[in-house]
Amino acid sequence: MKHIVFFDASCPLCSTAKQVIQKLDWLDNVKWIPAQNIENYERFRFLAKGDVYDRIHMMSFKGDIYKGHETVKKVLTLLPVTAVLGWILHLPFLDPYLESLYKWVSDNRHDWFGTKQLKAI
Repeated sequence: MKHIVFFDASCPLCSTAKQVIQKLDWLDNVKWIPAQNIENYERFRFLAKGDVYDRIHMMSFKGDIYKGHETVKKVLTLLPVTAVLGWILHLPFLDPYLESLYKWVSDNRHDWFGTKQLKAI
């Protein structure tokens, strides 16, 4: 069973991060679904009512939902090359800083990197 990550495919930063993570996902633990395609999956439509375009989301293979920096931490723990960093980032005193950093990047990513035009599916 795989973890499923929902990302904003119109965001160049998000798409590049996805490509890098896919190369590091040697164990093939993560499946990627563009947030723009959530409506095509009845099982995931509930995510469309939230902030899935503003924050990366992940559904673990157990069904747990992670958002924003929590997703980043979880994904890092799944990759052999970044697992130690992922576990370090789970230290509780780091959460306020990680959340602030994540929000700052998320709020500014389209200004910094632009927006990709997506092809209709």
